[in-house]
Amino acid sequence: MRKLFFILIINLLVCTAFSQKKKEIKKLQIKSTTETVEVNGKLLLDSKTVFDTNGEVIEEEKYDDEGKLSSKKKYKLDTNGDVIEELEYDLQNKLIQKITCKYNFAQKKTEELVFDANNKLVIKHIYTYSNKGLKLSKTTYNGSNKVIAIKKYTYKYR
Repeated sequence: MRKLFFILIINLLVCTAFSQKKKEIKKLQIKSTTETVEVNGKLLLDSKTVFDTNGEVIEEEKYDDEGKLSSKKKYKLDTNGDVIEELEYDLQNKLIQKITCKYNFAQKKTEELVFDANNKLVIKHIYTYSNKGLKLSKTTYNGSNKVIAIKKYTYKYR
């Protein structure tokens, strides 16, 4: 029981710290953060995150164990702060993949389209929700609009 209580407190503190981070970024007008790591006395880049004026993430860079860029993503957001477009680039800054998302009136993701570097549709995900806002299904289509998977969600109530 004591262990469960300890885990609950840690989770609460982590969630609280995370939710305030965006507020602090906005309040302090932070444009970006850079994380470095020291390995064998050598300081290496680990990641870089760029924020918009509302404290939302609009760009992420990840670096490998040698401090070299390994991935780069850029995000476009709607007025609610939801990601409507995600662009992933290779090491030469060429587009690898584009993901676009649509949301319903309750800010629940209803559609996710994945495009390749040539802007060809590769995968489409359609999400459905109950009238309570719970996710009911995720239907995945290939680029030819053929269903390749259906994931269903069920909920048990007390």
